[in-house]
Amino acid sequence: MRLGAYPAILKKGTIAYQAYKGQVISERHRHRWEVNPEYIEKLEAKGLVFSGKSPDNRLMEIAELPKKSHPFFLGTQFHPEFKSSPLKPHPLFLEFIKAAIK
Repeated sequence: MRLGAYPAILKKGTIAYQAYKGQVISERHRHRWEVNPEYIEKLEAKGLVFSGKSPDNRLMEIAELPKKSHPFFLGTQFHPEFKSSPLKPHPLFLEFIKAAIK
């Protein structure tokens, strides 16, 4: 069980990097899930971008499609709602709203 805050390294030029405006983040988890390592290369070959990874590159934290494929397609292993509030929304929620308005 992954429980609590864990660091992730973001890939430059991605939606996640643009949202956070930086390369190293820390987000809260509460799950038993992970991307099967046997499928990472196959998924990337079909266009999925793993834009956030654990510092040791073993765990995929954020997956997204490039903006040229979709205006906002992004999923996380963590819970961004844990660090969001009405007066200080999470960076990924703000980025989603910007894409929806556009």
